[in-house]
Amino acid sequence: MATTAQTQQDTYQKALVSYLISMAKNVENTINRAIDALLQRNEPLASEIFLNEPRINEMEIVIDEHAVRLLRTPGLSEGDIRLAVATLKINNDLERMGDLAVNIGQRVVTLAQMEAAERPPELEPMAAAVRAMVSRSLGALVYRNTQLANTVLESDDLVDRYRDIIFEQLLASMSQDARQAAPNLQFILATRYLERIADHCTKIAEDIVYWVRGLDVRHGRGLEQAKSAAAADPSM
Repeated sequence: MATTAQTQQDTYQKALVSYLISMAKNVENTINRAIDALLQRNEPLASEIFLNEPRINEMEIVIDEHAVRLLRTPGLSEGDIRLAVATLKINNDLERMGDLAVNIGQRVVTLAQMEAAERPPELEPMAAAVRAMVSRSLGALVYRNTQLANTVLESDDLVDRYRDIIFEQLLASMSQDARQAAPNLQFILATRYLERIADHCTKIAEDIVYWVRGLDVRHGRGLEQAKSAAAADPSM
């Protein structure tokens, strides 16, 4: 028969994971809206993002409180501790991703007040790559799947390359036509925010590997070991 402490731990664990997944889905939806607003230059859609920010902030507080409650229960296993530690870190990354979505929305509002400017050609594929990283990091979280987490870790360089290409194109455009300086600056900032969202996805993927496998793969450390462990266990 389960002890009172074990029952309490199970309750906190289930609530913690449930809240974290709910927040991740909320953040993903917010990021997708921000990307759609940017690609479509849709100011009303961008304005919807601002309404969701307080909800994300409130969820961050609730998740932190549940993680602390779990850590306070006696007799925690190593897995329980990894869950709490990973949750606190993932929670922070998700909140920052929500903030970055708001920043993108602000750039869309500013662009809407300017004369029409040509969108960088690589912005759409860059946005698609970021969407994929967000989706895969959420999938890795929901299913505790380290193989999905590894695909996220492998995707970050692609987003960085798109960022660099777009920056060079926009800089060249500004040097040829000073009138493009203001809108191009908004696109540069937006791509920087997209790149930072991708960075947070990478951090989440690293924390999922740590949570599920107990491996620290930050800064590329032990990534090959994580891939081998995931391949050896199809359920992961």
